[in-house]
Amino acid sequence: MTSNDLIWERDGAHWPNSAQSRLISSNGMRWHVQHFAATDPDAPCVLLLHGTGASTHSWRDLAPRLARRFEVLAPDLPGHAFTGLPAAGTDTPEMGLPGMAQAVHGLLKTLDRQPDLVVGHSAGAALAIRLCLDGLITPRRLIGLNPALLPLEGTVGRLFTPAARLLAGQAWVPKVFAWHARAPAVLNRLLESTGSRLDGQGTALYHRLVRSPAHARGALAMMASWDLPGLAHDLGRLAVPLDLLVGASDRTVPPTQSRRVMAALPEPVRGRCVWLQGLGHLAHEEAPDLVVSHLLACWDGQAPPDSEVMG
Repeated sequence: MTSNDLIWERDGAHWPNSAQSRLISSNGMRWHVQHFAATDPDAPCVLLLHGTGASTHSWRDLAPRLARRFEVLAPDLPGHAFTGLPAAGTDTPEMGLPGMAQAVHGLLKTLDRQPDLVVGHSAGAALAIRLCLDGLITPRRLIGLNPALLPLEGTVGRLFTPAARLLAGQAWVPKVFAWHARAPAVLNRLLESTGSRLDGQGTALYHRLVRSPAHARGALAMMASWDLPGLAHDLGRLAVPLDLLVGASDRTVPPTQSRRVMAALPEPVRGRCVWLQGLGHLAHEEAPDLVVSHLLACWDGQAPPDSEVMG
């Protein structure tokens, strides 16, 4: 561990919504989980799953708003921010999609919670769907925010996973990435590539994350182990209704990918695919009030706020 790695005992007090944070041992890992208790004991439970390279900080504005209606659970995924890696390290089945689904399921068992709604951002949406496909959770609804559910196409897609595996296996790569990412211009280019415009706090939090070699190691391991072709093959078996909220300016995941996802779903679970104009891959951080209004409309089965509905 380096001095730039995130350490809860040193850095936790300055993390968004730290008063709701808990450190929990499950599946041989120490997890960082944020828990927003509901005032109503009968309130439904929502599980928030962040994407690759992010953390609970990405829900900093969404979670308190959702807590007015839900009990909210938001973990840092394995190897990300304040959650540790599996005992065997990065080269382990727990970093793949089915293994990570099993790990999250174990965490939910430790917490004695069964989510009624799961909201996943980017790769977090893939994780949410895998949890359902494998029968590990049975929520009433899934919502994907700028979901990353299909393999990359063309030459990039064929080279991406082998390259990620090669990089993830080199101990020096995360350290070099974290050192390089200390430069503000590097982070600014990374954020610009999402198509989103973040405020100063959001930018500072991502800067803190990318400076951590341990966090970079976890993100690389997750990318190297992800099996999106297998997930795409199984989409036709999904039995939980799925809605998608898609930033029209997303430069990370092509927005048109969501149309293909909807076409692959069985008709009974095919929800709405809503186009959020002017927002990028981090739409929920750019416009939390708008995104929450859409989430609640999906949950309540109401007409969505003014946005283009693609399907």
